[in-house]
Amino acid sequence: MNTRPEQNEFPVYYKDYIGLVPEGDIEYNLKHQISETLKQLNDLSEEEGTFKYAPGKWSIKEVIGHITDTERIMAYRMLSIARGEAAELPGFDENEYVAKADFNKVSMDDLLQNLFVVREATLLLFKTLGDPDWKRTGIACGQTVSVRAIAYIIAGHELHHRRILADRYLIGQSVPKSF
Repeated sequence: MNTRPEQNEFPVYYKDYIGLVPEGDIEYNLKHQISETLKQLNDLSEEEGTFKYAPGKWSIKEVIGHITDTERIMAYRMLSIARGEAAELPGFDENEYVAKADFNKVSMDDLLQNLFVVREATLLLFKTLGDPDWKRTGIACGQTVSVRAIAYIIAGHELHHRRILADRYLIGQSVPKSF
């Protein structure tokens, strides 16, 4: 689906994420940006992966784990809504998920591979969606959201965190900034 979602297809708090996504084919954007994100993070050591730019903030490893968890949840929402799920889909507390995951004990290689595999699964899910599926809406966290909007939310969420990584964690490092 190559058209941006309308404002009535997503909660207002996702507007900034969706606004980060470049014009063009969303599938292409998701394929391209994951490789850019992996380039940004691929050469970090285990020690660098546990870096936090301030007390109480997530480490780089925790940010990677969060991006992955969020995409899994969003892809599940996409699948559920596309298949006509009528039940409201639950929200999740991102801070609780990160706290319980203990991502700092997971290797950088495993975290990055996990991120890549989840993205591949999301892209394969796209191949099972027909035109009517992209426009379907459902309820998640008490708000209406479309399948198309969720694809853009996934892309924008990753770009949002890539920007934070570049600006607050990897200062001075040459990083891809194709957003």
